[in-house]
Amino acid sequence: MRALGIDYGKRRIGLALSDATGLLARPWKAIAHGGTLRQVVQSLRAEITILQREDDGLNAIVLGFPRRLDGAPNALTEEVQKLHTILVNEVTIPVVLQDERLSSYEAESSLAQRVKDWRKRKPLLDAASAAVILQDYLDGLGRGVSTHEQHDGEDL
Repeated sequence: MRALGIDYGKRRIGLALSDATGLLARPWKAIAHGGTLRQVVQSLRAEITILQREDDGLNAIVLGFPRRLDGAPNALTEEVQKLHTILVNEVTIPVVLQDERLSSYEAESSLAQRVKDWRKRKPLLDAASAAVILQDYLDGLGRGVSTHEQHDGEDL
């Protein structure tokens, strides 16, 4: 089961992929935001189509769901909910929302251990954050614990 992790941001969108077994997530790349939500969807749909055509295919999309530490919505929550709704209607595989609180912090901490210069870390951060989000999702599957759920308009 290969999955795509997405960390949505206003400037860049981080992408991560799991291995074919669905056990390990790795940073893949970051793509430019593109301006409008419709342009973002077009870019993501192109990436998804390419991945689906590969030998390993693509079985799930895991979209980071941004919230404040206390669970309240933040500045990106509504936009990510809209993106989720559009993706659910435009792709044929499950699109799951995954809590992304502290994912950027965790990704930054991990990168800082390997890449000392912050200027070199910065372009890697979005994909690394997507990998943290995706790994949290995969770990939840492995434990049989539902740390995720498909978003239906209710808070997670």
